[in-house]
Amino acid sequence: MTELRPRRKSESWASSAAIRKTMLGCRSRDTAPELALRSAVHRLGLRYRVSTRPISAVRRTADMVFASEKVAVMLDGCFWHQCPRHYVPPLTNAPYWEGKIAGNVARDRDTDRCLSEAGWKVLRVWECEDVNDAALRIWDVIWGRRTPSRGPGLPNVSPAAK
Repeated sequence: MTELRPRRKSESWASSAAIRKTMLGCRSRDTAPELALRSAVHRLGLRYRVSTRPISAVRRTADMVFASEKVAVMLDGCFWHQCPRHYVPPLTNAPYWEGKIAGNVARDRDTDRCLSEAGWKVLRVWECEDVNDAALRIWDVIWGRRTPSRGPGLPNVSPAAK
């Protein structure tokens, strides 16, 4: 049996029991912004897979995957992925969070690179973006990547033009 070593003070991620409880309650999928975006995209007639790996050999998941068009949509939280408009660095336990957020951003860039090299288009949507605008942006990319051999699939006019 493996013995668990105690966590060193510098490794602590929660500054208090209350913060720990809050952080443990954070969902990794099916968050309110995800559900709103998926609903808006679905209303436009697009179908997708949820929280799946675009490339099975790469251990990264996308929030929405359009496999036929090779489009991966990532919905990034303003705090977790350092939104340029809304990110505010935490004052408590700052060294831990600086490293954590920097690691998230670096992993995002690496994921973008891996998927792009494999021929995928990666769309990043901030949780603060207007859901309908983001859905139309996704629709435009999907329409642009659809091949004529797939049949009619999507109308020839953007839903925004209606």
